[in-house]
Amino acid sequence: MLQAVPSSSELEDVVDITHRMRAAVEGVVTGRPELVRVTVAVLLAEGHLLLEDVPGVGKTTLAKALAKTIDCTVGRIQFTPDLLPSDLTGVNIFRSQTHEFEFRPGPVFAHVVIGDEINRASPKTQSALLECMQEAQATVDGRTYPLPRPFLVVATQNPVEMEGTYPLPEAQRDRFMARLTVGYPSIESELDMLDLQETSDPLDTLRPVTDAAQVKALIETARRLFAAPGIKRYVVDLVTATREDQGLRLGASPRAAIQLLRAAKALAAMDGRDHVLPDDVQQLGVPVLAHRLLPSTESRLSGRSTSDIVTDILDRVPLPSAAATARSRRAIG
Repeated sequence: MLQAVPSSSELEDVVDITHRMRAAVEGVVTGRPELVRVTVAVLLAEGHLLLEDVPGVGKTTLAKALAKTIDCTVGRIQFTPDLLPSDLTGVNIFRSQTHEFEFRPGPVFAHVVIGDEINRASPKTQSALLECMQEAQATVDGRTYPLPRPFLVVATQNPVEMEGTYPLPEAQRDRFMARLTVGYPSIESELDMLDLQETSDPLDTLRPVTDAAQVKALIETARRLFAAPGIKRYVVDLVTATREDQGLRLGASPRAAIQLLRAAKALAAMDGRDHVLPDDVQQLGVPVLAHRLLPSTESRLSGRSTSDIVTDILDRVPLPSAAATARSRRAIG
């Protein structure tokens, strides 16, 4: 059954609150407005975010800044090679006074979970996040515990060529809605950063602009945005093109199509629209699809990245007809 599209007042709330969130984060992470925009869109799409780059460019700072804009519980995990799965999910402790086991939850039982340098942990520990990220629950000693909503994992990782890192398995990369590369700031932004952090840490003065209940309401609003059949077909065409591209040996999964559409709805809601445009999908094509793909041997040898391949696919897959989209929207009234 089709739900009613959001009202103008609901969309105004999304625009207002997300604008204040972005402004707060941009006050800490200077010179990267598009990075912050996609980060907030992932939160509204109820996905998870993977930040990848060399140390020291602000990955953890971005994750902390986003968490501090929301008045909610925050868990932080520093991944190391000796970290155990129970260090994430929690343990049962025997209480001699009551002769019963008491569950002590781990840091994943938070609204926002910051996983720092996730690929420094062993694959066994990395995989402990799979159930949490996909099903919003954790199983400890045969008992399942629900995680709070909203639930967002913001994980950072260093390039796999660095010493002491383990590449994330394909199944776990597919759980992340988007992967973003922070990159080095411009000269002007880095000068602003030096002025801003010369005597204090701007994270210390960052205050929440919303709370978990309000974010949950924004998520529900974004989910109800209208996506025309032509938009959905465009998403499927993009995903199908990755499976047929000769430069890839693993294409995008059906989960990728679902998450690309949800992220596009979130981006449209942040712009105050009640419907998705092809531009929303195109802006998110590389962040949502590239990290899920595996390049062929020929692509690797030629230095062609999965981001390059997704960019080529976006250029060659035909856009949906504007007229057909308009007719579909009128048809549902």
